[in-house]
Amino acid sequence: MTETVSGSAARRGKGGRKGLKVERIFTTPGVHPYDEMRWERRDVVMTNWRDGSVNFEQRGVEFPDFWSLNAVNIVTSKYFRGAVGTPQREWSLKQLVDRVVRMYTETGLREGYFASEEDAEIFDHELKYALVHQLFSFNSPVWFNVGTKSPQQVSACFILSVDDTMESILDWYKEEGVIFKGGSGAGLNLSRIRSSKELLSSGGTASGPVSFMRGADASAGTIKSGGATRRAAKMVVLDVDHPDVAEFIETKAREEDKIRALRDAGFDMDLGGKDIGSVQYQNANNSVRVSDEFMHAVEADGDFGLRARMTGEVVETVKAKELFRLMAKAAWECADPGIQYDDTINAWHTNPETGRITASNPCSEYMSLDNSSCNLASINLLKFLTDSGTFDVARFVKLTELIITAMDVSITFADFPTEKIAETTRDYRQLGIGYANLGALLMASGHAYDSEGGRSLAAAITSLMTGVAYRRSAEISAVVGPYAGYARNAEGHKRVMRKHAAANDEIRTLDTVDKAVHAAATKQWQECLKLGEKHGYRNAQASLLAPTGTIGLMMDCDTTGIEPDLALVKFKKLVGGGSMQIVNQTVPRALDTLGYQQEQIEAIVEFIGEHGHVVDAPGLRPEHYEVFDCAMGERAISPMGHVRMMAATQPFLSGAISKTVNMPEQATIEDIEKVYFEGWKLGLKALAIYRDNCKVGQPLSAAGKKEEPKAEAPVETRPVRRRLPKQRPATVTRFSVAGAEGYMTASSYPDDGLGEVFLKLGKQGSTLAGVMDAFSMAISISLQYGVPLETWVEKFTNMRFEPAGMTDDPDIRMATSVMDYIFRRLALDHLPYDERAALGIFTADERAMQANGEDPGAQPAEDEVDHETLAQSAEISRPAPAPSREAHSSMEVIESRQGRTADAPLCLTCGTKMRPAGSCYVCEGCGSTSGCS
Repeated sequence: MTETVSGSAARRGKGGRKGLKVERIFTTPGVHPYDEMRWERRDVVMTNWRDGSVNFEQRGVEFPDFWSLNAVNIVTSKYFRGAVGTPQREWSLKQLVDRVVRMYTETGLREGYFASEEDAEIFDHELKYALVHQLFSFNSPVWFNVGTKSPQQVSACFILSVDDTMESILDWYKEEGVIFKGGSGAGLNLSRIRSSKELLSSGGTASGPVSFMRGADASAGTIKSGGATRRAAKMVVLDVDHPDVAEFIETKAREEDKIRALRDAGFDMDLGGKDIGSVQYQNANNSVRVSDEFMHAVEADGDFGLRARMTGEVVETVKAKELFRLMAKAAWECADPGIQYDDTINAWHTNPETGRITASNPCSEYMSLDNSSCNLASINLLKFLTDSGTFDVARFVKLTELIITAMDVSITFADFPTEKIAETTRDYRQLGIGYANLGALLMASGHAYDSEGGRSLAAAITSLMTGVAYRRSAEISAVVGPYAGYARNAEGHKRVMRKHAAANDEIRTLDTVDKAVHAAATKQWQECLKLGEKHGYRNAQASLLAPTGTIGLMMDCDTTGIEPDLALVKFKKLVGGGSMQIVNQTVPRALDTLGYQQEQIEAIVEFIGEHGHVVDAPGLRPEHYEVFDCAMGERAISPMGHVRMMAATQPFLSGAISKTVNMPEQATIEDIEKVYFEGWKLGLKALAIYRDNCKVGQPLSAAGKKEEPKAEAPVETRPVRRRLPKQRPATVTRFSVAGAEGYMTASSYPDDGLGEVFLKLGKQGSTLAGVMDAFSMAISISLQYGVPLETWVEKFTNMRFEPAGMTDDPDIRMATSVMDYIFRRLALDHLPYDERAALGIFTADERAMQANGEDPGAQPAEDEVDHETLAQSAEISRPAPAPSREAHSSMEVIESRQGRTADAPLCLTCGTKMRPAGSCYVCEGCGSTSGCS
């Protein structure tokens, strides 16, 4: 399906018009960029920490010496092509970059983009330098596909369309499946489909869009994404005036209720569990597309009409505020639906004559025409912060030019999953340049994320990036012509350019750093408008802010997309197999910028390393605390702080922003209403929230529903207490849950069976110690009266309260409370395997056997093993602290610091706790994502 620029355009570029002149900015004439750095060989061995199995191994790979172990592992395992162990397998970063850049350079030269072969060579060298030095990265499909024998798909984001016909609906299922199979994601708007309140031409009642969502969800859950174990990435949008909008809003919240009911009945409803497949609508993000008319009705507490799809007549009138609250309530319960602001989106649409923007990609940053795609690239902003604390405008401008040129060339050679998408993308040539490491840049430069200074600098950088991108687009248009749909939309496109330039004029700068960036942005917009008026534009869209999950790790970024730092302490893998928790390097850099002396910096960093936050750090002035505020932790940025940052940058983006506004568990429905309403007032295009612990399914192992014993005829009995003898076997277990230490003494009857438990937690004589003593006596007496231990385990496991988090027990790495830990430990020590399996409680060895396809239950019966052997086995199963108890990702570091379990899922590839990346999640261990990037 590959197709080049039209012949006439190519001929104009080669003959009738001069090609682009490319300047050197990073490289040296006569010196290949690879020769200006040290390269070294490394071994990549990636294991699953849960069972020690090797997920991936390739030895002797070649990378620059400044690349981190994590970046090397991810690029080697994700992006190197060829079968492992064969001569065809790529083994050097040079091979990977050469494979990709060669295609860009050869195509650009052939199609008339460059003024001479010398310019093409400079382009080649500059692109290689930028990629190898982690200044930017293309999105993952480029690394997967470009330069291979596979289709040259370069886009990660797709928007589809569906009409009110069965043929179109079935085409939707098929097209989504093809896209998921290729490892990408898609979104679409279902509002053209008749509601369940409308009639068919045959006289029957329409099924409605929500019913058709079931089939698409089942298809996505089966295919998954890229044939991998993660879920497919998809977005489903419905207009707020659709008669089925209330059903759509509550769809996932109702399923969440189903999950709770099935879980409580004993079914395995964890993420990836064997029974979770019965739950519907879990493979998509849902968003309601609201209009200004609706939001004004909410503001005025007025009525709002829901309209028939075929005739446009009002079929039902509702209270706008009640419908808006229904959205907030559903989001409070399960994080869906998000919200998209239709009139704002289309007010910034460069192609209004072609059609409206009705949907987005799964992560909500790409918004364009139906049946279109966007290829993305992201700049590592921290690379442009100089040692003196200024932003390197000149190099940033040149890099942006380089990236836009390369991205436009890629559309020329790219393949697409369907002909409709190919046609639209070639005609409108949508690009999505963005950035990562904004949060790290702001902290390192001494700016608080939630501050006027931070927002001013972010706005200026974003404006500069988009201004340069469109200016370069106009220059490319002068060489090879504007996009095919430009003439039809010229006035609309130029109107949006003027809106961007006007927004740039509204930026209020506060210091010399953002003043310099803003001055450069103003100059770029002036040149952009002048060149665009003369030559038109090569690209309908130019910029957006993507999640930058895997590619953010490839660039060794501390923060993804527009996000602030996750926390001040993070997990770092070491060459040689070790790991450690370190304070982010942006912290000492920020302290230096703020004027602290080296001795003060060392003391503050040491304090942060011990406590995980800056409150009461020695010598740190309280007015500087805000600089170190993060997404999570002691001083978490408020939800509106995230919204305000989005609002600061949105006017300078062609698309939107992939970001989820995290809210604390105690947030109310009214809080969510406020966020959604303020997002509209501040001019955002889309917004999604996540309230901590609102989801039920967690990525833990669990067994299925146990069989209930058959009922017997009731017999009147009186329980008899069976006391323990004065001398009885006992075990003492020292434990730690999220740093809270305690001791548990468990005594058994000589002929087996637990009969007594004593717990010591808290200081002697304290209220807590007294309560635990009373609790211990109550449990012990109940056991002696015949209450089965299994009953207590059922009641107390999964109980949630503080302290909760990491334990020092290799069999029980995480506990939701001290009670959860105690009764899991008692179950492991005193219940047979079959009973524990029904409760979903396994030892580390048993989980390892399950992962290897073995049956832990196929062990010698208990009466075939003597008690001495059992005692020895117990000692082996609980060794001194081992690596398996340590954190394996930054999210697990945060959990251990906060003493609670984060909602982020475990990576289904390597078992590592994933971290947020925009509205998706990314695994620091292997680079897998839960989204489309």
